[in-house]
Amino acid sequence: MKSSRIILIALVLFSCARSVTRVDPGQSIDLSGRWNDTDSRQVATSMVNNLLNSDKFKEYAQKLGRKPAIIVGLVRNRTSEHIDTENYIKRIELAIFNSGVADLVESGAFRDKLRVERVNQRDYGKSGTVAQWGMELGANLMLFGEMTSETDVYQKQRVVNYVTTLFLTDMESNKRIWYGQEEIKKYVKN
Repeated sequence: MKSSRIILIALVLFSCARSVTRVDPGQSIDLSGRWNDTDSRQVATSMVNNLLNSDKFKEYAQKLGRKPAIIVGLVRNRTSEHIDTENYIKRIELAIFNSGVADLVESGAFRDKLRVERVNQRDYGKSGTVAQWGMELGANLMLFGEMTSETDVYQKQRVVNYVTTLFLTDMESNKRIWYGQEEIKKYVKN
């Protein structure tokens, strides 16, 4: 009887054991069928490549005579799921920054922190090392957009179509320079 209890306890303990395996962050793993890191990376990279390689963007940059400065604004999540849009925005910013064909200007929250630091430097910094006022690079273009989804469910099947739409707009004229959409469709069967 005692050995039966020990075996039962051992089985319970081993059945509760968790296994963790490190995987390549670029590896696609889709457990739930919901929007995930792979989707975020894929859509951000594809959309920024489409934007920066578009004829309209190249024409804008040529007329400007230098690399345009882009600020990434709000990307609204209008899906029924929780999607970390801040993480998605950071992926877009990274793709723009690494492109070499556009400058990336800090978003409002970061600019405010830099300005506070500039005030502190003025008050406490060593002369000649203090960052100067009035030297910020103004953005020529603002990128913003939204994420939506459509879901079709039947019995134990679900199809979700995610649509990401981004707009690149001239800061002075409000003229839309580029307009792009990317879709990901997922079929989930339980």
